[in-house]
Amino acid sequence: MKQVTIYDTTLRDGTQGTGISFSVADKIRVAQRLDAFGVDFIEGGWPGSNPRDAAFFAEAAKLEWKNAKIAAFGSTRRGGIAAEADAQVRMLLEARTPVVTIVGKTWLLHVTEVLNVAADENLAMIADTVAFLKKNGREVFYDAEHFFDSYKDDPDYSLKTLRAARDAGADLLVLCDTNGGTLPEEVGRITAEVVAELKCPVGIHTHNDCGLGVANALAAVRAGACQVQGTMNGYGERVGNCNLTTTIPTLQVKMGIPCVPDLKQLREVSRFVDELANVPQDIRAPYVGGAAFTHKGGLHVHAVQKISRSYEHMDPALVGNSQTILVSDMSGQSNILAKAAELGFSFQKGAPEVAAILKRVKESEVLGYEFEAADASFDLLIRRTLGRHAVLFDLKEYHCSFRQSRQHGFTTCEATVKLKVGDAEGYTVEVGDGPVNALDAALRKALRPFHAWIDGVRLSDYKVRIIDGARGTAARTRVLIESTDGHSSWGTVGVSDNIIEASWLALVDSYEFFSLRTGK
Repeated sequence: MKQVTIYDTTLRDGTQGTGISFSVADKIRVAQRLDAFGVDFIEGGWPGSNPRDAAFFAEAAKLEWKNAKIAAFGSTRRGGIAAEADAQVRMLLEARTPVVTIVGKTWLLHVTEVLNVAADENLAMIADTVAFLKKNGREVFYDAEHFFDSYKDDPDYSLKTLRAARDAGADLLVLCDTNGGTLPEEVGRITAEVVAELKCPVGIHTHNDCGLGVANALAAVRAGACQVQGTMNGYGERVGNCNLTTTIPTLQVKMGIPCVPDLKQLREVSRFVDELANVPQDIRAPYVGGAAFTHKGGLHVHAVQKISRSYEHMDPALVGNSQTILVSDMSGQSNILAKAAELGFSFQKGAPEVAAILKRVKESEVLGYEFEAADASFDLLIRRTLGRHAVLFDLKEYHCSFRQSRQHGFTTCEATVKLKVGDAEGYTVEVGDGPVNALDAALRKALRPFHAWIDGVRLSDYKVRIIDGARGTAARTRVLIESTDGHSSWGTVGVSDNIIEASWLALVDSYEFFSLRTGK
C-alpha cells in the first residue's frame, strides 16, 4: 500500500478555472498522459453535468488503463427522493468507472441556507448515496465540501457527516478546504483530530485562495492524510487548486514519500497539459518552470558553476528540468563564460574578449535589449564583438507602407527590400497581412535566389514589448522572434523607437544565425 496516493482532478475541477477548456479528445489525451506518468486516480468529470463529460466516460470505458483508476464525480442524492431514483446518481453508475467520488454538504450554513433541507435529511442523503453506489460495486470517495470552515463553526455536526459516509461504506473521506481560506496549522490540527476520532482513511482537497494550497495539502499529509487531490499546474476555480506539479516532487524528494515511478517526466507532463489547454507556461512555477533553476546575478552564477547546490535546492534533472544561465546588465564574467560555453564558444576567465563581450551586453541592455529569450542574438553579439561575423547581405534600403481606401473598401500593406549579396543585387516588392509580415515576405523573396534554405525557416512566434510606456506613442519597442527549421528553435531580439526597425533587426538576426550555425 502506498503511503499517499495522488488523485488528479485536472479534467473536472481544473476545467472550472478561467480560460481552461478541453475537448473530449484533449481530455482523453491528458488522461492517458497522466496514466503513463503514474498518478493513482484520474477524475474525468461530472457525467451528469454536460454532454462532453458523458462522452469522455464513454470513450474512457473502451480504453485500457495501466496505472490509474478513472473516477466519475457527482453529488449526493437530492432531498426527498431515493438515491436509485435520482437521475444524477444513476449517471454516475452509467459512467462505468471503478471509482465514484461524491460531494456532500458538511457545513450547516450550506445545508439549511443553500440546499434548504433539514440537518438530519442531509445526513441521510450522504449515507443513502454512498450505500447505493457501494451496493453497485463502486469504490466510493466522499468529498466533504467546506469541511474546515464547517469544523471550525460546528465540529459535532461536521463529524456526523463524515460518520454518515464512513458507516455507509465510503472507502475514503476527503476533507475539502473549498474556500481556500484555512491556514496550514489549522489544516494539520483538524486533520489529525479527524484521523484520531474516525480511525479511517482520510484524504485532502485544497484550494489556493490564500496561496497555501500546497502547504495545506502537505500539512494534512503530515497529520495522517493518505491521499492528495489536486490539478496539474494548479488549474482550478478562482485562483486554482493544490498544484500537483509542486506537491508531487515535494512529497517525493523532500519528504521521502513515493508518489510516481519516474519523476523525471514531471516537467514534460506539465508542459503537455499547458499545451493542450492552450495556456502559456508559468515560467516561475516551482520545479517545472523555465525560471525554476535559472541564474542571472553574477554572484549566483559564479557560485553555481563551482557548486550547483550553493543556489539550487535540488538537482533539476530529478524533475526533468535543467540549469540555465542568463546574461543581462547584472551579469558578471561567469555568466558570459557559462552562456558562451552553451553556444560553443570557449574563453578563459579574465580574457579581454570576455570583458569586451560583457561591456557590449551591458551597453545593449541600457538600450532595451534582453538576451534571456534570444540566445541567437547573443551568439551574434559574441561574433560581432570578436570580428567573426560574416553578414548575410548588404542592405541598401527597405520601405514599408500601409494604404487604406474607404472609397474602394480595401487595405494594403506593402514592403520593398533592396539588398546586395556579393556582386549581385536583389530588389523585391511584397504585400502582407501587416507591415512586418510584408517586410518578412519581401526579405525572403530577395534572399531566395542566393539562399534556397530560406524556405526551410519559418517564424513560430512574434512578441512586442513596450519598454518605456510613459513616453506614450514615442516609447521604445522590443521585438522578440522565435524561429524554427522544424528540428530546433532559436530566439532573436531587436530594439528601436520604430517597431518596424525593431522587427527588421530581429528578422535579420534570425536568418543570419541560421546561416552561420548551419554553414550555409
